[in-house]
Amino acid sequence: MRSILNALRVNDTVSVAELAALHEVSEMTIRRDLDELARQGVVRRVRGGAMSLLLRGEEPPFAVREREAAEAKRRIGAEVAALIADGEAVLLDGGSTVLEVARALRERRITVMPLALQAVQELAGAPRVRVVLPGGEVRKGELNFTGPLTESSIRALRFDTAVIGCCGLSAEHGMTAHDLPEVAIKQAAMASARRVIAATDSGKFGRTAFGAVCPIDRLDVVVTDDGIPPEQHRALTAAGVTTRLV
Repeated sequence: MRSILNALRVNDTVSVAELAALHEVSEMTIRRDLDELARQGVVRRVRGGAMSLLLRGEEPPFAVREREAAEAKRRIGAEVAALIADGEAVLLDGGSTVLEVARALRERRITVMPLALQAVQELAGAPRVRVVLPGGEVRKGELNFTGPLTESSIRALRFDTAVIGCCGLSAEHGMTAHDLPEVAIKQAAMASARRVIAATDSGKFGRTAFGAVCPIDRLDVVVTDDGIPPEQHRALTAAGVTTRLV
């Protein structure tokens, strides 16, 4: 699935035969993945392949992203949770990777402000987690809190740690996001936190989305998997960012 999405970011149309040969899997596997992407509204099936329905620079739906690099995201979630001490006040950004952080924090004694309804659902019944909700609108599909009420809720508080997800991360362009209102939310979260941890799978490195969030030296820690390109890893180290690979 991830390889198909990467191909769709480069070409508007993909071929079943070419994808199967490139990734050494059966054409049946490729067709099954394309059918699932069609159900999600990401592609339209055409003879011999599929055509992208996403605008250039648009992110795939949450349900599709949640399936990308799922095992790596679980490891990243566990590693980020291990960096958080009991008693901390934590802000959790939206996104599929940060959702795994929320799942890994269910048994901890912390105060959390989740910025997405998926994380609220995960943590609402956790016995020792104090959940504080922001105001604001809920972005359809993503289910993230957004808007000026969300920003003011964040700015009124101080957090020990903000865990931030992203659409792209690179030495040249820093952290970026597709949704412009989301950029302001991430920036408010960073400004209100003593420590900023970026949680992202390695597939986001080298990508650049439309909205600029911050340069890489604004991050304190990056937790990712070992697929990170070596030059990006070196750039993070040179910028003084602690990088933890899982």
